Amino acid sequence: MKKKKKMKKKVKITLIIVLLLLIVGTSGGVYYFFFKPEERKEVKVEHKIKGYGYILKDSKSKQYKKLFYKLDKVLKEDPVNEKKYVKLISRMFLIDYYSLDEKLAKTDVGGVDFIHSDAIEDFLEESEDTVYKYIESDLYNNRKQKLPTVTNVKIESVRQEEFTYGEEIDSDAYTVKATLEYKDDNDMGYPKDATLKFVHEGKKLVLVEAS
Repeated sequence: MKKKKKMKKKVKITLIIVLLLLIVGTSGGVYYFFFKPEERKEVKVEHKIKGYGYILKDSKSKQYKKLFYKLDKVLKEDPVNEKKYVKLISRMFLIDYYSLDEKLAKTDVGGVDFIHSDAIEDFLEESEDTVYKYIESDLYNNRKQKLPTVTNVKIESVRQEEFTYGEEIDSDAYTVKATLEYKDDNDMGYPKDATLKFVHEGKKLVLVEAS
């Protein structure tokens, strides 16, 4: 008789454990189905241009990617055709900087790769306080805000001239004038034309002024 009682106790305990597992498993499944955490967007590096520090992220538009690979080819030439170089980075900067719909947050400032190293900190701070100030977060792909995308940049002129930046004088600096076209700019006053000034920083051409 004692043996039978022990068996019954074991069966009861086993049944309780099974029931508990079923309850936990079911509640966990229900929780995951209804309350599962939203997936955060992950951005990966697709390509790099060695020696220049240019990085292509997989989140960039097809238009930007196409220009990036063109730039890669131009920078592999010997010597580098600087007029082609400055035209490409002018288009890339304007597309990346003003295509706000592609940005994940106000801190996701575009065009940083093309800025003079001494000016990056000020550039980021100013951008976050002006152009990028009201961008809502899209880290979880749930933004409802309508933001502009640059659909085309046309280079109107390229002029080589002397330019003074800080204490440095670049006798072969570039001034580039361009016009921009947008999709969904919401009449918020985004620029339709721009003047960019580039100087040399080592073998790179870097942006020091935009208006």
